[in-house]
Amino acid sequence: MSIAENVQAVRVRIDAAARAAGRDPGEVTLCAATKVQTSDTIRQAIAAGITVCGENRVQEMTAHLADDAYRGAQLHFIGHLQTNKVRQVVGKADLIQSVDSLHLLQAIQAQAEKLDLVQDILLEVNIAGEESKSGLPPERAVQLALQTAALDHVRLRGLMAIPPPVDAPEKNRPFFAAMYQLFVDIRRKIDHNGSDIDCLSMGMSDDFEEAVAQGATLVRVGTALFGPRPPRTGAV
Repeated sequence: MSIAENVQAVRVRIDAAARAAGRDPGEVTLCAATKVQTSDTIRQAIAAGITVCGENRVQEMTAHLADDAYRGAQLHFIGHLQTNKVRQVVGKADLIQSVDSLHLLQAIQAQAEKLDLVQDILLEVNIAGEESKSGLPPERAVQLALQTAALDHVRLRGLMAIPPPVDAPEKNRPFFAAMYQLFVDIRRKIDHNGSDIDCLSMGMSDDFEEAVAQGATLVRVGTALFGPRPPRTGAV
């Protein structure tokens, strides 16, 4: 199938999952995870209706920006972000989805202040407590959300999570449900900023329908759109 056909097929599945859960399909954004894809492939996805691209690696993101590959779509940074690469992402990405420490948050705030802009972010939550993954424990996420609300060059837009790999999508249902509850709790605790906290990013190619059923407002899909990832090369 072509990329355009894959985009349509994924959208049909998102719409069906939303309607089955009594939700408006328009509440769910499809983010194309473009890790290791070429600039031409990214352009094809945008031409097929993709409005948000999610990039995992700063080097690839920078190269695609130089190539103007994201024209016509928002750019989200969805991978682990090191503080020494913050200056390459702040002001370039519309949304940084992977903020997982106070140290990183402060670095983003400092760079955004230098550029005199407000950087939108999500807090990444390690909802299953996996030692191999980055992300905040849920209780720390609440604390960092409150700290974020006090900053003037960072705007908290919501939460992101990557549940464990499973052999059946429904096994991640409890993690998605817990993320939704945490999302609601944080909105309640930050009353003055509640209207800005509107993004719950969870669900990927193997489980996005379960995520939609549990309240995701954005799903990050790569393989279902582009097929198995090609090996990395120096070309973009």
